[in-house]
Parts: sequence; structure tokens; C-alpha cells
Amino acid sequence: MNAFPSAPSTGSLFRRRPLLALGAVAAAAVLITGVFVVANGRNLERIGYFADWNVANRDFTVKELDDSGAPEHLTRLMWAFGDVSPEGLCHVPGNHDQPWELYQRRYDAGESLDGRADDYEQELAGSLHQLRLLRQKHPHLGASLSLGGWNWSTHFSTAARTEESREAFVSSCLDLWLRGDLPVFEDEPQGGDGVAAGIFDGIDLDWEWPGGGGHPDNVEHPDDAAGFALLVAEFRRQLDELSRETGADYTLSVSLPGGTAASGAYDDAVFDHVDFATVQGYDFAGPWNEETAYHSNLYTPGFDPDADSVDRAVRSYLDMGAPPEKLVMGVPAFGRGWQGVAPADAGRGQAADGPADDAYDGPTMAFSELREREGRRFLDEEAGAYWVYDGDEWWTYDNPEVIRLKGEYVLEQGLGGLMVWNLDMDPEGELVRAMDDSLKS
Repeated sequence: MNAFPSAPSTGSLFRRRPLLALGAVAAAAVLITGVFVVANGRNLERIGYFADWNVANRDFTVKELDDSGAPEHLTRLMWAFGDVSPEGLCHVPGNHDQPWELYQRRYDAGESLDGRADDYEQELAGSLHQLRLLRQKHPHLGASLSLGGWNWSTHFSTAARTEESREAFVSSCLDLWLRGDLPVFEDEPQGGDGVAAGIFDGIDLDWEWPGGGGHPDNVEHPDDAAGFALLVAEFRRQLDELSRETGADYTLSVSLPGGTAASGAYDDAVFDHVDFATVQGYDFAGPWNEETAYHSNLYTPGFDPDADSVDRAVRSYLDMGAPPEKLVMGVPAFGRGWQGVAPADAGRGQAADGPADDAYDGPTMAFSELREREGRRFLDEEAGAYWVYDGDEWWTYDNPEVIRLKGEYVLEQGLGGLMVWNLDMDPEGELVRAMDDSLKS
């Protein structure tokens, strides 16, 4: 049975908007290795973020990820997040539960990916040991450590402030996450130089945001945008040095905001140094809006011509000088909701009493829960958006049909692939498979 009954396909609301050329149309796609697509000679990225705190909070372990089938459809896993200390260095905070979950927790046989219980004395345990097992099982799968995020971008500005601070910061990140020199905490046997070497083969910079508008606790300086470009260049320089030392290749990526106003803070020099940049194609609307609105629409909807969209975000970076093949479109595995929504136009663009009740993290809900909600469902094919309305609550999110539209856009515009935040919200891997399938169209 189709879990997502479509709204009527007649009327202007559901007419498909033609995909507009942003540059050269991608060459015909062909399959390689039976899984992934090459367009214009490029491997298209299928990237998924793994939120490490949800190993404990939602019992979504690396084994659960593997059981979902998602890894065989992904090219890279982004591990969220690494912290930046007040001194502007990469570190594992000792006053946080991360050391335990990350590499000290001993898994029993039933929760371990290889079916073997951890030894108490082994040098590396926890999620990082499980990630090593996952990459051994799926050799094609890359893994990047993502630094910052919304809550842990506080001291990025300190790290990027001077040439000396940038050199020290990057060196500390490579030692900790790529060379695998983990600290020893509280007399636990885990940790030590090189114990996590080779688990990560990339660094992702998710500084939210060097142009301002991030967490209110963030340290900020007026030249942060310029400092970010210099920091990216320093990462590239030291990663290249590490490559010469080890003979391995290392991936460098950055996360960019989807709002067109925020994108103006970035320097196009960033794209000279990264392998790709993910564009957050979501959070265009949320609890800060008094009326319902799409939060991850591909195009600007007709009912809200001033709204942000994925297309507008992509165009803003292309206008800046970004190569299209280095832009990876981010899609959400979560929705945004409002309650007390007026019934006109099936709740779309209507006044609301406020955000919907907390369902996941704030007024958000995971795709796995949204797909089971009761209510009337609608696909706005022109805007590339989807929603469900039960007469009171209104939720907007991406379903596989929307992912298909976005994958077609990626192929036709010659972009670098798709990324999803985050994998525990899609515990059966349905959206990941939709990503993969859409890039084979």
C-alpha cells in the first residue's frame, strides 16, 4: 500500500515547474560498480550525517545504521560533531558524555556490528570502533569528522583569528581525528596515540555561521568570513602535507547556509580548497514564522514569492563563483510543524496558533514518524514541497517524491550530489535509497 497518497494532480498547484539550466547540462549518467552514478566523469555524492549523541538518546547505533541498509547507498558518512575548545583547538570535552559513547563504552555482542563483545582493555571501543567495523564492511564508504554544528561552533572564530591560531587549530584537528591520537580519561584503558588512526579520511567544517546569525553564545568578530576562507586554505595545506606523509587521500568539505542573505558572507576562495560544499536546503521556515510555510522547498512557492528555496541558494553560490560540481544539495529527514492552523488552502500559508508540540528536537518531527501521521497529504510539484494536514496540525517535510525532484535537479544542473540530515530520522533508510535512486534517473 502506498503510504503517501498523492493529492489530485490537476490544478496549477501541482503543475511541474520546468528545471532551468544553471550552466551546462550534466552529461548522460551511467552506472559504475552497480551502485553509483558518474556524471561528466564525476562520482556523485550520497552523504548522510550521523548524530553521535543519538546513540545514547535514541539508541541509534552504528549497527542500527548498518541494519537500515543505508551504508550501501552512501558514498560518505559525516560524523557530527567535533568540538572546538575555548582556546581554539580540536578536543574531546571531558565534561561531556562524548568520551564514553565515542570510544570508551564496551559494546556487548548483540549491539556490536560484528557480533563480538568488546574486551574491557581494548584500546578503542565505543562508536568509533563500530565505525571502523562499518568501514571495513563497506570499503567504498568514506567518513568525515564534522566540526562545529549549531551548538559547538562557539569558538570557531577564536580558532580562525590569526595565522598562528589557524595553524594550531588545524594541526590539533588532524592529530585528534585523522592521526587518531585520543586522550585518556578517568583511568579508562581506551585512548592513546594512533588508536583511532584511519577511521576518518576527511574533515567537514560546519561553522554556523561565520557571517553571524548562529548560536547566541558564539564568539564573533567582524572579519570572520575572511577568517573562514583562510582557515579552509590552512586545512587544505595541512591535509596535503598529511597526504604526502601517509600516501592517503583526505577529503575537505564545508557546510553552507541555505538562506540567500547568509550566503553573501562567504568568499569564493573557499571553493578553491574544498572537495565539495554541502548547502543546507532546509530550515527556510520554522517556529519563528507565524504562518505555515515550506521549510525545504526546491523552488520559491507562488503563494510566498519572497521565500528562500534550494534553487535560490544554489544560484547565489553559483553567482559567487562556486563550481556547480562542488555543490551538494542538503535535504532534511525531518519536518517542521505548526498547530492551530486555519483550514484554507489545506493549511498552506495560513495563520497558526504557534509551533507544533515538541516531537523530536523543538517543533520538529522525524520522517519516520511523519510518514505514519494521519491527515491529508499534498505534493506541490511546482515548488518541490510536501505537507500533511489533519485539520489542526500542519507539517512540511521531504518524502521520496520530493527527493526524486531534487535528484533530477542535481543531475540537470550538474551539481555534486545529495546529502541528508540526519540518518537516525530515517531509520529504515527509505530517504537514503530515494537519494540514490534519484541520482540514477
